[in-house]
Amino acid sequence: MTGLDVRSILSQNIKRFREVRRFSQAELAFGSGISIPFLSDIERENKWPHPDTLAQIATALNIEVFELFVPPTDTKKESHTVISQAVTEILEAQKKAAEDIVQKYAHIESASAKSTT
Repeated sequence: MTGLDVRSILSQNIKRFREVRRFSQAELAFGSGISIPFLSDIERENKWPHPDTLAQIATALNIEVFELFVPPTDTKKESHTVISQAVTEILEAQKKAAEDIVQKYAHIESASAKSTT
């Protein structure tokens, strides 16, 4: 593997992770603290980002930096992982919302019971 191969893998992975998460270049650039033209240059293999920038991009994509350098093997598995994470987050949010509602109505019910005694 050559340096050009590594640059190609990096560029493809940034774009692939960005698209899987349905981020525009503007959204990812903003989340990473870089300019849109710079992100575009990275995705087109014209620029090589500083390690700190790679960390910012990975953070914005909610992945580890090393994942940017792993040659893509099975995009279906990646999509499955992202979908699983999304479903888990949705279920956790729904559980929290249900717990909040129960607490709210338990508080109202206990206040109502106190006022009738």
